[in-house]
Amino acid sequence: MTASLPLTIVSGYLGAGKTTLINRLLAEDHGIRLMVIVNDFGAINIDKALIKTRGDDTIALTNGCVCCTMGTDLTMALNDVLDRDDRPDHLIIEASGIADPAAIASAAIAEPELSYAGIITLVDAQNIEGLLDDPLIAPQVTQQISAADLVLLTKTDAAVPALLDRLATMRARSPAVLDDTPLAPLLFDIVPLPQGRSTAPHPAYASWQHDSDMVLDRRAMGDKLANRPHGLYRLKGFIQTDDGGYEVHVVGQFVKAKRAQTDRTTLVGLGSAARISRDEIETWWCA
Repeated sequence: MTASLPLTIVSGYLGAGKTTLINRLLAEDHGIRLMVIVNDFGAINIDKALIKTRGDDTIALTNGCVCCTMGTDLTMALNDVLDRDDRPDHLIIEASGIADPAAIASAAIAEPELSYAGIITLVDAQNIEGLLDDPLIAPQVTQQISAADLVLLTKTDAAVPALLDRLATMRARSPAVLDDTPLAPLLFDIVPLPQGRSTAPHPAYASWQHDSDMVLDRRAMGDKLANRPHGLYRLKGFIQTDDGGYEVHVVGQFVKAKRAQTDRTTLVGLGSAARISRDEIETWWCA
């Protein structure tokens, strides 16, 4: 009988650092043949030296790991993994920023060929206080944290006692700060205890995307990002300016723009539909 395949879910609200964690994990010399199912290949920055082959929906790495895109049907994606002749040692699903990890975990519990290996939830220390104080978003973020077997605090150099105390009230254990130590021993030594999982409803989200060859004035880009609509929580992508290309990340109040090679302006944005619409984002961008 084939041994069950352990499944770990990486969760966290928009911009918490899930993709950064996946990038690090794929590059580590851990000796584990991982298969990672992600939402968007575009954000996975895998070192070219690690890539063995690349297909339309799969990247095979020289260290034996595999990275795949996930369609809208989770069951179909899981069946594709389980039907492989050469199964990986461990399966990881990077949940979207607005997904309920408990709902994904229930798929593992229901599938006899999968074994539940824990939920890891990343918490953005720079924005979590505002999210937990937001009556619209707080139930969803609280669900992601309370469902976790391990909480990792990101975007901080040190533990903040007041924040740790607040997060600890949602869980049985205090979260750990994500640092530069190897991830594999931390993530794959989790032995979760059985616990009930319940799904928290989340508000509707407005999504927006832009793809063009437009070139912005460098100072105009800074002004535009500084004056973005309040309801636009997450924005990421690339912007062409008259001073070169920039990779842009916006998470709540946090804004980061760094030099990057790009020949197009491509962006995606997301925010609560109760606070912003796609048309409002488009109006802001085109103003």
